[in-house]
This record gives sequence, C-alpha cells and structure tokens, in this order.
Amino acid sequence: MHVTLRARHLFPELRRRDYYAIIRAVLAHYLGREDFRVIHGSIQNSHFHFLVEAQDKRALSRGMQSLVIRLSLALTGGRGKVFEQRYHAVQIRTARQARNTLAYVLNNWRRHRVAVGAAPVDPYSSGVTFGGWSERPRFTIPAGYLPLPMSPPRTALLQSEWKQFGLIDPFERPGPLWG
Repeated sequence: MHVTLRARHLFPELRRRDYYAIIRAVLAHYLGREDFRVIHGSIQNSHFHFLVEAQDKRALSRGMQSLVIRLSLALTGGRGKVFEQRYHAVQIRTARQARNTLAYVLNNWRRHRVAVGAAPVDPYSSGVTFGGWSERPRFTIPAGYLPLPMSPPRTALLQSEWKQFGLIDPFERPGPLWG
C-alpha cells in the first residue's frame, strides 16, 4: 500500500532534525513485525509518504492507527493534534505501479522542490538505504546520521517484480509539477 498522511495546516514543518530523530524512533517500533511493516518512507514538509505491507485490511487499519497515534504523541508530547484527517491508502497491484510508487515516494522531495543542495538522495527518506537506484548515488553520509529504519519487503512486487520496468534514477522527478 502507498499511504499518505497529511499534517494539520498550522503544524510546523516536519523536515526538521529534531522531528527526524523522533520519527525515526517511532518507525523503529515497526521493524520485524509480521502483520504490518513500513518498507519505505519519506518525510515532506507537510506530510508523509509510506510504502507499507500488511497481512490484511484489519492489520493495515490497526497498524496505521498505531503509527498515527505514536507519531502524534511523539511529535507533540501528547499535547496536540498533528494530523488533519485519516490516512489515504492506495493498493499497489502491478509491477509497473510498484516501480512508479517507489520512485514517487523516494524522490518526492524533488517534486516539492525541497532538494537539499546537490544531494542525489533525500536524507529525509529511506532512499539512503535503497538498493534499486539505476546508478549508485555518490554522497557522503554526515557524521551521526542514522537512516530511517525500514523493514525489508516480503511481497514479490516490492522485492523484485518492479525492476522489470527499470531501476530508479536518483534524479527522476515524479508526478506533475505544480506552481
């Protein structure tokens, strides 16, 4: 599933170092689970994109409820609302859709024009540890940087089938450009 989770309009930007550490700690809770796994993700200024695998609809619903609650409590210290509405989820059904969704999630920062300098990979995404780039991006991981903790995929679509439509260029800009 491709899941989008949007923050409230007046909530501070999510792409901050202090928030990154908090979000990273929350995502670590979902490592190695059988029923619900976060496979890839990216943090944008006002929303999150996640690729998740869930055993069934109930596991998806419970996993996302848990993730939303943990993120909200961690980001506000239990003193406020973070998300405007329920998450939006789209089921990934084909290898082409899986490939395009991977590119969209990992390179979404380019779509929103928040690219950090000339960096080839978004440090606020799981792209740093992604092994499906068309060329190995050259970048230096800053001292003390810890990548977002993600579970390895278990579905064939996200493990390998997507590759039949080509590896992902680290400079690919997904989706239409808006104003």
